[in-house]
Amino acid sequence: MDLADSEELRALRTAVAAIAKPFGGEYYRGRAQANAPTTQAWTELAKAGFVGVNLPEEYGGGGGGITELAAVCEESASVGCPLLLLLVSSAISGEVIARFGDDAQKERWLPGLCDGSHKMVFAITEPEAGTNTHRLSMTAERDGDEWVLHGQKYYISGFDEAAAVLVAARTGIREDGRGLLSLFIVPTDTPGLTASPIPVAAQIPEKQFMVFFDDVRIPATALVGTHGDGFRQVFHGLNPERITGAAICLGIARHALDRGVEYARSRKVWTVPIGAHQGVSHPLAKAKIETSLAQLMTRQAAWAHDHGQPAAELSNMAKYAAAEAALAAVDAAIQTHGGNGMSVEFGLVPMWGLARVLRIAPVNREMILNYVAQHSLGLPRSY
Repeated sequence: MDLADSEELRALRTAVAAIAKPFGGEYYRGRAQANAPTTQAWTELAKAGFVGVNLPEEYGGGGGGITELAAVCEESASVGCPLLLLLVSSAISGEVIARFGDDAQKERWLPGLCDGSHKMVFAITEPEAGTNTHRLSMTAERDGDEWVLHGQKYYISGFDEAAAVLVAARTGIREDGRGLLSLFIVPTDTPGLTASPIPVAAQIPEKQFMVFFDDVRIPATALVGTHGDGFRQVFHGLNPERITGAAICLGIARHALDRGVEYARSRKVWTVPIGAHQGVSHPLAKAKIETSLAQLMTRQAAWAHDHGQPAAELSNMAKYAAAEAALAAVDAAIQTHGGNGMSVEFGLVPMWGLARVLRIAPVNREMILNYVAQHSLGLPRSY
């Protein structure tokens, strides 16, 4: 593994940052405060081919991997415009359909995911199941040439922006008593499918929804891959989700550090810039170290996924490290600004909100620690 970016990847990073920069600052703050989509930023990145950079060229994608998509996520966030739906539309949904979808599904959905003309969100979380996918209560039953979906999904990001939702549902019972899981593509205008916004306190552009499936009928062709193969399909998408989530956190951390350092250099309260004082400089320096370490882990995880190597441990560690680094960096930047850190003008609070969300989702830090304790250290399963 070469830890340095290739010339092509450096060029990608530069191009993404240039496109996204006008949509940082005042633009992103305004969209975050209004809880309104960052449609312009998405459209401009899509025009340049960056939204589908990881998807197959034959469908209009860039033919790259999660390494390239992670670079798009990181660089757009680093200039102040983090795009949460890259995780669910380009990473999870795009990767799952490209890998497991049939020819008709790929023809129908991948071109739009590649050119950004539509988005596809992911629905697995339920009110009573949390992160325990074995307890999903939503069902899909076969009825002739159709599947009938019934149940609820919780905290579904960006449903209002999506053309379709990739849904995980229970389609039977395994021999050990656990549910069989299958994935379905459901257009958001399907009869019986409704959504209700969940008010959240964090200032972010993307809305969260409770989604209701009241005997939603979809054709048999909506099933992704093989019936009952949902767990394998989901985990193929979750590693890219964790990696791109880590990449957004890295971008947030870099953005916050830039703002904090700039303020620490220019702000004078006595006779020297406040950055000359260790009480100000050390938290920023610590955040820089933690961000750099998380970058290495994220690049390693992306490389492993793209080369077909086991990536679950690396992806989980990358997401953990990057979320912690992002929160530390934003907190240090806010503290450096003093009262100005809470000012709308300086735009740090929306970054804190998204970083805090990404410490919880798409998998919370405690479940990552459980994973590492069990799978990396060989300790007894705790749940």
